Amino acid sequence: MRLVTYLDSNGLPRAGAFIEHDQAVVDLQEASNLVFQKHSAAFTSVLALLEGGEEAMQAARTLVTRAPSAAVLERSSLKLLAPIQPPPQIRDCSCFELHLEQCYAAARRAKVAREADPEAALRAIDTSEDDRVLETFRRQPIYYKANRFAVIGPDEPILWPSYSRLMDFELELACYIGKGGKNIRRDQAKAHIAGYTIFNDMSARDAQGREMPGKLGPAKGKDFDTGNVMGPCLVTADEIEDPYNLTMIARVNGEEWGRGSSADMHWQFEDLIEHISRDETLHTGEVLGSGTVGNGCGLEQLRYLKPNDLIELEIEQIGILASRIIKPE
Repeated sequence: MRLVTYLDSNGLPRAGAFIEHDQAVVDLQEASNLVFQKHSAAFTSVLALLEGGEEAMQAARTLVTRAPSAAVLERSSLKLLAPIQPPPQIRDCSCFELHLEQCYAAARRAKVAREADPEAALRAIDTSEDDRVLETFRRQPIYYKANRFAVIGPDEPILWPSYSRLMDFELELACYIGKGGKNIRRDQAKAHIAGYTIFNDMSARDAQGREMPGKLGPAKGKDFDTGNVMGPCLVTADEIEDPYNLTMIARVNGEEWGRGSSADMHWQFEDLIEHISRDETLHTGEVLGSGTVGNGCGLEQLRYLKPNDLIELEIEQIGILASRIIKPE
């Protein structure tokens, strides 16, 4: 299934599922009223559906297959939220070594750009801090907890924070936890994944650069309203045969800025689940981001966004997450 959350005519969130090549949405609660002749608590939200377990998911599959016409709406008439908005928790991990390497290399180039001999200055830079991060990355999964209340979907604009001049997108694959648990072994972790979505982890690069030397991770470089974009749908795990073989493409105003593949994940979601759940309970609906795929952001090319740019992030078998960034006056 391709689960979505949309706003009804009263501005209230409803749980649905894409059909007809994502051009229409089945309202699950209305479909339940028509097919099963009953209101179901499992269809009050996508989170409630995941919490309902396999019985609720099987009922939803039946409704999507039957799709009574009175419960079907045109996608173009709806405002989509993130599949779960807000999610119970977001952990954004770092799984792509190429992204880290290219970001560090780009930052060093930017640092020496105004030197009399940039190449000589570049060779003289001490890379030991970057090397330590890469050593840690290879030793264990690393992550930070993002602002779940900054999550939006594809039909809401990204608001440019007032304190930043250098805004960037980040193309990530994300998974949703279905069945919660603690001390989950890697060989059991796949059963805890409900599905996948696209995650645009927006970044204020100038703010991020100022605060990262503090060694506590990103703060205002990541934390601003509308900074975590997810969607357009939650594709259930049974719909994707191999989540580690998906092409990932980033475009700005129709121009391709970069592409990569989930095949390059050094740490897979099963590794993340095993690591994070050590003596800590993972709950249904939590989001784990993959971190940015190599070539999946502007920083790696020293390119940045402009106000009113249209960002389109595409992941094979999931779709396109399109957002426009605007600068409030």
